[in-house]
Amino acid sequence: MSSWTKQSGLKEQANTLSHLNAQGEANMVDVTEKAMTSRSATAQGYIKMSAKTLALITTGKHKKGDVFAVARIAGIQAAKQCSNLIPLCHPLMLSKVQVDFQADNENSQVKVSSLCRLTGQTGVEMEALTAVSVACLTLFDMCKAVDPAMEIHGIKVLTKAGGKSGDWQAGE
Repeated sequence: MSSWTKQSGLKEQANTLSHLNAQGEANMVDVTEKAMTSRSATAQGYIKMSAKTLALITTGKHKKGDVFAVARIAGIQAAKQCSNLIPLCHPLMLSKVQVDFQADNENSQVKVSSLCRLTGQTGVEMEALTAVSVACLTLFDMCKAVDPAMEIHGIKVLTKAGGKSGDWQAGE
């Protein structure tokens, strides 16, 4: 074990953090004995931009075409690749990934939301968060030439359902 691990007290936390083993080392959780249950998670985030940029993408006048369609596909692909991006995430057989966009003209931003579902042995919160994150990043990438000052913010899980720990909703 590294001296950093000893100094940071991670060994003591290993009993409560599922991604650490008894020695305080990174550990992929063993879900072999967990029941297969229906699980879902929703997440959201925002990308703030100039009113001009928002108008370009909502009216379909952006020279790169349908920016939302590209970002939707990117978000779906990202959810499916979550375990390749986040080292201790399990590869999951997702049965549903949905990415939606809602323009907020008053605040000059787009709300990006995602829903991920499966029947499996572990939750899909990371997949929902990854879908939102990459969809926001794709919107940024496609619009950065006209608006490099865009800002991504507020990415969070809204709900989770299923599994041993049951349902959860933000704010509860």
